[in-house]
Amino acid sequence: MSKSIYPPTAKLNSAENCKKIRRIVAEDPEWSLAVVPLLSKLCLQNIVKHFEKKPVVEGLLPGHIDYVLERLSPSLPLDVTANLISDEGYWKRCCMQRWDLCDVSQYGHSWKQMFFERHIENLIELFIPDVTDPKTVLDMVPLCKNYVKRLDISQLLPPIKEPQKAEEDDGSDSASDGGSDGPSMDHFDFGILLDKLTHLEELHLVYRVKGCGMNFEWNLFEFTFRDCESLAKALKSCKTLKVLRLHQSKVEDEKCRLLMSYLLDHPSLRELDLSHNLIGDRGARAIGKLLNRSKLETLNVYANNIRGPGAQAIGHALSKNSTLLSLNLRLNRLGDEGGKAIGQALLKNCTLAHLHLGGNEMSEPTAAIMSQALVQNNTLKSINLSCNRLGTVGGKVLEEGMAHNTSILKCDIRLTEVSQESDYCINQMLQNNQNRRQETGPRE
Repeated sequence: MSKSIYPPTAKLNSAENCKKIRRIVAEDPEWSLAVVPLLSKLCLQNIVKHFEKKPVVEGLLPGHIDYVLERLSPSLPLDVTANLISDEGYWKRCCMQRWDLCDVSQYGHSWKQMFFERHIENLIELFIPDVTDPKTVLDMVPLCKNYVKRLDISQLLPPIKEPQKAEEDDGSDSASDGGSDGPSMDHFDFGILLDKLTHLEELHLVYRVKGCGMNFEWNLFEFTFRDCESLAKALKSCKTLKVLRLHQSKVEDEKCRLLMSYLLDHPSLRELDLSHNLIGDRGARAIGKLLNRSKLETLNVYANNIRGPGAQAIGHALSKNSTLLSLNLRLNRLGDEGGKAIGQALLKNCTLAHLHLGGNEMSEPTAAIMSQALVQNNTLKSINLSCNRLGTVGGKVLEEGMAHNTSILKCDIRLTEVSQESDYCINQMLQNNQNRRQETGPRE
């Protein structure tokens, strides 16, 4: 047998050969020319990556804008995103990342409004006088002023107390003569902010510290006269404000009078809530003056210390007022003197629709004047006299007044010691008024 003229060749292992070929082709066995990204996609990814330094949104196609916004980090600086991005989806992600509970219905169903309102609320609630730089709040104004419509401030921190140094026993009183400078403010000064928030409509304030625990001190819940003066001036400068709620803040007569003096003739204020404070008769007189020099539609001053003379001042103003729709005076100490004053005002007032006088130590004389008011007044829709000692006679006269009234739809006389018969008859008359209203329809 003849020998081959060609040299012998080594046999290659097929598996090993495939492995060597795979290494030559690519590290990724699934790599394919078919999945090479488009140049436009690479550009968009680059925009997302460098958005903080070079933000680009304008000029992109709608689909490309959506692609970029969906991939932007919610942690981008606000000075980059605030006035550039209006996409609600992006601001929803910002809110969800920062807060566990996010009820956007409380913010006009706007995630962007929710983010900026809660963000600036947080800055104010954690502001420590003479420690926090006011620029931390003021720097936010250009970014958020177009989106903040309501501020709900649930706490305001006082200055940090400096530890008192032990006085040297050298008889020197130079330290006390010179006097160490106190804090420049007692709480956050709203005067630096409110006039700059050009869309602010609602302001809710509570001067307190939340969660103080074992560190409780009364001064943590103190609304000082200096606070009151700065707040009053700030409120006057905020021409867009419609709703003011200052509650649970120990507002007494002097502070109430100061606040009311700055709110006189306010162009836009429609609702005032001073509930759960310490307002007495002198403060009530100032509120009565405000009623006739404002366009208030809702006034809540429940849970205060208003007595008969204060109620007379409010009643006198109410008799001349033509804008107020709702008045809540419950849990004061009006007595029959105050109750009769409000009842007499209803004989002349033609706009008030809702009145709450519950828990005011009123009795039969008040029921008698209220009965007369029910005969003549045809604008009042609801009245609450609960938790007063009207008695059997008082219930009877109210029943007589209700017999001539067709406008009252709700009359709360629980815990007033009226007879079951009067209670039943009044409820039947209310039902008749409600049925009549459903048949004729509400008249605006």
